[in-house]
Amino acid sequence: MAEKLHIIPHDYKVRKEDRNKQIGHRSFVIWFTGLSGSGKSTIANALEAKLHENGVHTYILDGDNVRSGLNKDLDFSDESREENIRRIGEVANLFVDAGVVTLSAFVSPFAKDRQKVRDIVEADNFVEVFVNCPLEVCEQRDVKGLYKKARAGEISNFTGISSPFEAPENPDVEILSDQYTVEEAIEQLWTAISKKL
Repeated sequence: MAEKLHIIPHDYKVRKEDRNKQIGHRSFVIWFTGLSGSGKSTIANALEAKLHENGVHTYILDGDNVRSGLNKDLDFSDESREENIRRIGEVANLFVDAGVVTLSAFVSPFAKDRQKVRDIVEADNFVEVFVNCPLEVCEQRDVKGLYKKARAGEISNFTGISSPFEAPENPDVEILSDQYTVEEAIEQLWTAISKKL
């Protein structure tokens, strides 16, 4: 702990507000949470395409991609999941400071971890999107074959099977991905976030 006393962040002249003004839009985090197979990455990808078409600077942080690099040292224990989301929150905060609308697609099953990210980036810069899809539909989709492995005991601590998912109580946007097309989901999201830009 003593070493932290020697960390003194530099005070830079160019700030987030300056970058937002130069780019022509605000920057914030759009945080997609939901079960594996709910459609988080698909919807985030489609939303990024629409934002890009409208001249918005974006970047997607996605669970599997980040775990292949930055967080490849983490397993799926509760402690590692917490650290995974903390790191993502810090990275997302850097992107927001850089003026980028950051789309983050992570199961992020624990409410306290999502709240921690909201605290890191500040509430005004955080849009929580709950991609709500029944477990049985996610299992039917089983795009990556993970549910089958989890049911067979090949994967431990799998959200929805052997580890809980704490659904957001008051998400900024809730998408019922088993009832709406991707295009309809994007319309719903665009209505919610366009005013923040």
